[in-house]
Amino acid sequence: MVLPGGRSCVLAWKRPLRWPGSRKPSQGGLADVVVPNFHRRYTGVSATIQALVPCQRRSRQVGLWDWGGLPLLAEFSWIDLLRHGWDRPLLGRHRIWHARRDLEIVMGLVLKHGLRQPWKVVFTSAAPKRPGVWLQWLLGACDAVIATSERSAAFLPRCTTVIYHGVDTHFYCPGERSMGVPQNSYLIGAFGRIRPSKGTDLLVSALVEVLPEYPQFSAFFTGLCKPREQAYLESMQAKINKAGLAERIKFLGDLDRESVRKLYQQATLCVAASRSEGFGLTPLEAMASGCAVLTSDAGVWPRVVDSVVGLRFETGRLDDLIDKLRVLLAEPGKLLELGRKGRERAVAKHSLEQEADAIHRLYLDLGGAAISP
Repeated sequence: MVLPGGRSCVLAWKRPLRWPGSRKPSQGGLADVVVPNFHRRYTGVSATIQALVPCQRRSRQVGLWDWGGLPLLAEFSWIDLLRHGWDRPLLGRHRIWHARRDLEIVMGLVLKHGLRQPWKVVFTSAAPKRPGVWLQWLLGACDAVIATSERSAAFLPRCTTVIYHGVDTHFYCPGERSMGVPQNSYLIGAFGRIRPSKGTDLLVSALVEVLPEYPQFSAFFTGLCKPREQAYLESMQAKINKAGLAERIKFLGDLDRESVRKLYQQATLCVAASRSEGFGLTPLEAMASGCAVLTSDAGVWPRVVDSVVGLRFETGRLDDLIDKLRVLLAEPGKLLELGRKGRERAVAKHSLEQEADAIHRLYLDLGGAAISP
């Protein structure tokens, strides 16, 4: 495909993949693919790695070099590099170093060019802006660059392929309605960081306007609020209190993954009001959980969300958000149907397995291993 500015990019082919016979590395050896996680704090990139690596490991050896304490078997250390970094890979001619941060690219290039080990360096970019000079240089040194959407690809100086993030449709799935949610009442959920770029204030303003008209609906926000955004949160809480909606609009804080999953299952509508997004996975997680969605036009959402699964509003426009909320809240029964359609679409088109297959195709091409017939 041709992107804005004349750049070309290849969309990942999604036909199911059949793999060569699985082989395990020798005791103490290196996997043919290594994923680094060089960040101490749990971030969106960390969440991607935590979800994707176990899925990738079902069909290929994937090592993890983890600084962030993810609940995954790491299978990789400096000793492995020094003992086995120059060994021939099990499949093909090269190992794959799959980076998602600047420092991780640098390490991969050191291994490849400094130590002359048989690596190919892959980078995944979801940034919704043009990279700086330093990152542009690093991207030029990579062997392949994956963009998570056509919009992200348009900002890159080079792009090998576009591969959308997938969602774990086994983990994020419809569940039983909680006994704590009264009959004939519905929950609106917002998931992600509490900050201006996520449009939290836009949604609060819309809810303050709309919820008095629909007494059967309540709303919650879940996500981290950093100290520098504390005043931002307090101003929104003051607006909610002034409107007399403190019992119907709640900030639940930064929750663990299992708690977030349960909230998706209880919500009837997920709203993502971001002003800017690199990709934006929460609406897909909501759809996989059987939840209708209302999003801005940020990130990948214009290619994922339509009237079959929900609605979109014009990014940053409060009046449009209010109008679309009123349309959706007026028909709770239709919301449930949108949620069912969203689940079907997430499973059919946006599963984690499809993302892993597309990534592995790229690995095989770079490593020189053949796909079995």
